[in-house]
Amino acid sequence: MKICPYCNQLIEDNHPYCPKCNKPLISNLEKSVDKNVNLESSEPDSVSFEVDEQDEIYEETIIKDDEIDRKIQEIDEILERNEILGDPIPGSLLLEKSSLYYKKRDLPNALRNLELALRNFEDEDDLFNVAICHNEIGLMQEDTGYFDQAIYHFNRSLEILKDVNDNQKVIKVLNNLGNIYYSIKDLEHSYKFYQEALDISKKENLIYEEVKTSSNLVEVLYLLKDYDRIKRILARNFEFFEQEEDGYGIITTKIKYGKLFYSMGTDYDLAIEAFKMALQLIERIDNNLSVFIRAKLEWECYLFLGRINLMWNNLDFAENHFVKSLEAIRIFEIGENINEGQVIENLAELYNTKGENEKSIEYYNLSYEIYYKFGNNKKCAQIKIKISENYLNIDDKSTAIKILHEALDIYKNLLYTKELADIHNKLGDIYVSKRSSDIALEHYEKARVYYHELEDEDSLRIIEGKIKSLQND
Repeated sequence: MKICPYCNQLIEDNHPYCPKCNKPLISNLEKSVDKNVNLESSEPDSVSFEVDEQDEIYEETIIKDDEIDRKIQEIDEILERNEILGDPIPGSLLLEKSSLYYKKRDLPNALRNLELALRNFEDEDDLFNVAICHNEIGLMQEDTGYFDQAIYHFNRSLEILKDVNDNQKVIKVLNNLGNIYYSIKDLEHSYKFYQEALDISKKENLIYEEVKTSSNLVEVLYLLKDYDRIKRILARNFEFFEQEEDGYGIITTKIKYGKLFYSMGTDYDLAIEAFKMALQLIERIDNNLSVFIRAKLEWECYLFLGRINLMWNNLDFAENHFVKSLEAIRIFEIGENINEGQVIENLAELYNTKGENEKSIEYYNLSYEIYYKFGNNKKCAQIKIKISENYLNIDDKSTAIKILHEALDIYKNLLYTKELADIHNKLGDIYVSKRSSDIALEHYEKARVYYHELEDEDSLRIIEGKIKSLQND
């Protein structure tokens, strides 16, 4: 038996989570991380079949550009010789060539060779490799923000793999679909695909796939505020990673615990402790990590540490953490990364808190461009509203009005009634301050219609008071 450091209750030695106070324990954590570290078994990101078949992860094998170029040249010589002799072009060589370009972060050439490989395998009616190519193309389309195309290729891969009854790869594609729907904040579809992958994993008794899928599912459960289920999943996963002496899994689970405490909003000190522990463990196994994997592990730690310090008004600490988070993303990103929008938005909020309105506007605009590229219209509208508030702070009401109308147009397309009502209400207030009572009244009337639809009696009472006040002037 051992004592929980949080509630001082006696608990079993091998229990990773205190059943009395529901807080995570760190049994044998340092010992597990110091042992042989398995860095690939718990990678929570999208799954590449080609990488798995080669028993490596792209980012874990750093090859200098000149060596990559030499290997590409060797493949080109084989392909050229086959073409001259009239021999068939092996699709496997095109897949290998694509992976080499991916290591160079040359996505256009990687994608082009994948598409050539796909056509070759289709001509040969090699369904298994057709499925692999569709999955790989989907991952690359996702990297470049072409989510619709990525979803198409993942679905094509899934159809084939279900036909050939390869459940392990079916689970991987289901996770990739869950990941991409999570990226575009379609929680219903994301949850559906993760849950399907989880059900198959349990049915087939594929423990590793079950753990990996549940780790991905946790990201959706944060947004659904299903904290009890998150606790159960993380406790089980933490125990599994300790048993497997999986350093990567231990670190990612500590990060997820940090996000849990942050999301619950009840104990930010525990969140900080979890993120700092994760960073310490990353530092400890630094020699076993590529620069890309390290950056992927660090970015969220710094982001959430920045958010907590911003909330506590520790602005210099917050800014330092946000900058580190941004630097980490830019190490592993290929092109723009949607997560960069999150960090830049947080920097904008920080500068707004500091009263640096022009700098805040600049960073909000940068984050808007990223959200716009990735099709997150709801976020774009929210950013527009924040930009308008900055313009109001510097008494530029005309620009604020223009930006609010742009947000209004986005929400009209999204059919977001509450947001439409609130913007019309805000516009009415601005026009009152400009002494343009007639225009203010028009906006209040539109807000009243929307609040009536929503049956929002409190807001309706306030807006009717504003209308009455203007009518009596």
